[in-house]
Amino acid sequence: MNSVKFGWYEARLVPDGKKVNLAGQFYERITDQVRDPLCVTALAIECGEESAIFCACDLVSTSYVLLEKVRSLLKDEKDFPIDRIIINAIHTHTGPSYSHRSDSTAKSGSSLDVLKRYMPEDVKYEKLVESEKDENFFDGEEAFEYIAARIAEAAKGAWDSRKEGKYASAFGRAAIGMCRRVCYDDGSAKMWGDTNMANFTDLEGGNDSGIELLFITDKNEKLTGVVANVACPSQVLEHRSFMSADYWGDVKKLLRAKYGEDVYLLPLCSAAGDQCPRDMIRWVEPETPIDDPNIERVNPPVRRADPSMFDIKGCELAARRIATEIFYAYEDVTSYVEDSVLVHKTIKMDVPLRRVTIAEKDHALAEIDRFFKEHKGNINYRDNARMHIYAGTVARYNLQQEKDVDEIEIHVLRLGDIAFATNPYELFLNYGNQIRARSLAAQTVLIQLSCGSRGYLPTKRAEEGSHYSAYVSSGTTGHVGGEMLVRKTVEEINQMFR
Repeated sequence: MNSVKFGWYEARLVPDGKKVNLAGQFYERITDQVRDPLCVTALAIECGEESAIFCACDLVSTSYVLLEKVRSLLKDEKDFPIDRIIINAIHTHTGPSYSHRSDSTAKSGSSLDVLKRYMPEDVKYEKLVESEKDENFFDGEEAFEYIAARIAEAAKGAWDSRKEGKYASAFGRAAIGMCRRVCYDDGSAKMWGDTNMANFTDLEGGNDSGIELLFITDKNEKLTGVVANVACPSQVLEHRSFMSADYWGDVKKLLRAKYGEDVYLLPLCSAAGDQCPRDMIRWVEPETPIDDPNIERVNPPVRRADPSMFDIKGCELAARRIATEIFYAYEDVTSYVEDSVLVHKTIKMDVPLRRVTIAEKDHALAEIDRFFKEHKGNINYRDNARMHIYAGTVARYNLQQEKDVDEIEIHVLRLGDIAFATNPYELFLNYGNQIRARSLAAQTVLIQLSCGSRGYLPTKRAEEGSHYSAYVSSGTTGHVGGEMLVRKTVEEINQMFR
């Protein structure tokens, strides 16, 4: 057993006055409006000869290319553990886009890239805003370089500020994430599907209301920061046109109002690829218009339920639920750990590329050809969204001619009786449930969208139901890769605790 050192640091991810293209939808949302600052929060942990530096980013995703860039910026720092840096995203859809954002399309190109290859010469893709003509626009390469530099700054700042401290683990429970995939009596499924119809049968997956918590203090047991792990992406405000860390930004405000401005929050998104902050049964319409063809209802019944989980009221309610659980859990802490054990293993593993058949590729090409024959005029983001499944299928067919497997980086850690495990996917909840249930740790913290951006990882049932998040083009691997990930993660965790 050794004493534990902790260090915190927070850095802004967008410079003041910059206009950004918000990432997370198929269309451009250009804004310089800031609801709450977008940040990277870093927590460094050192115990004995081992260490870890968690960097939670108010972004929709963090690619492996971004991770490599951050590590390269720090490679000349003396005695700095660059291979122990872990970067994750809270999956806010009101954060900046940046170049090299997705590893899953790095070689094959995005669905839009593929679609453009088959466009007739007289057809153009129309952007909503000619943002690149604005000198205040935070363009892709500039954003990539700036964000990488801020993450590196936060990682080094946390490492340099580490001091001996204590920690206490705790648990809370709040209904934040709910399954967003709706199933019908013909075996199909749909993300954001309408449940108010006779053909609706069930929601494809469950939900996890548990909140894994870790309270970090100094040697005198003064609170310095909170680690919170919730199985729901931070996307209440996902269609809005302002910068925001979504409900995590509001949780941070509530924590600092109660405990002081010098208290940090490390937000970690658990396995939640099929989760959302909305109740698909007690559907409540957005208060303000949303430009999303998947979220359209014709005269839906008025429900007595949560406020709209597309708007600020819903965001604030989700934050209050999480913060309240943190407050109660902190009040119940009776003892802290100051001497512990830290084990950290970085693992590179190959997972099989999810493949498409020749028939599926030919069908996709036929649909693209039919679309352009029937379509009049230029195309826009709605057309891109409509053709995403087919263009993505063609992209995957081309990619699988070059590679059979996809190498990913995962991290498995032990801190005392707590396990941490990362993955680079929007991992469907059932995989997280399997890992937690089989883990020998007293508490298991799962961190998705970490050290890479490989898209969704759906279950077999989701693949059979299809639709967005379960298409072959929605992620690099499928349920076979998901089962491999579960087995490997459980094996590595349990080896640390035997």
